[in-house]
Amino acid sequence: MPAAKISLDQAKKDKLFYFVANVVIYRASDQRCLILKRSATEKIHPNKYCVPGGKLEWNDLDLTKPTRINGEVLDFQNAIEDLLVREVREEAGIEIEPKLFYINSVAFVRPDGIPVMLVKFAARYQSGEVKFEAGAFSGYKWVSAEEILQEDCILGIPEEIKETINYFNK
Repeated sequence: MPAAKISLDQAKKDKLFYFVANVVIYRASDQRCLILKRSATEKIHPNKYCVPGGKLEWNDLDLTKPTRINGEVLDFQNAIEDLLVREVREEAGIEIEPKLFYINSVAFVRPDGIPVMLVKFAARYQSGEVKFEAGAFSGYKWVSAEEILQEDCILGIPEEIKETINYFNK
């Protein structure tokens, strides 16, 4: 059931307004993109195919290690790139090129009332064999723009896969 209102009642202290980034990973050798099958135990979109990603956490903004000091502001350059490189390594066991290409964004409210800002990117596969994170995922596939249409995905994934393949094949 959709949330009736935006609420922070159940949000974790270090994630009051979730910022999430996802990445469609493109493998040039066969012009396919990686999808991961979410575990049946996931709260949101169980058993659906998705792409790697994760939430920005307060730990990602270590106040003792900003990349620069901008007046009274502590800057953390490449926070999203670092987040996605780490999440891809954790969730899929592979490396991506840290240069990201913007796809789109969506704001949504989870069924538990927590508001989320999701920003989606594309990146090139760099190296490694896929070893998906046990417990979080139950499988994976490298798919083409046509093959993704046969899979049970989170809404928007097929279009993002097609857009990514088109972008890298210009």
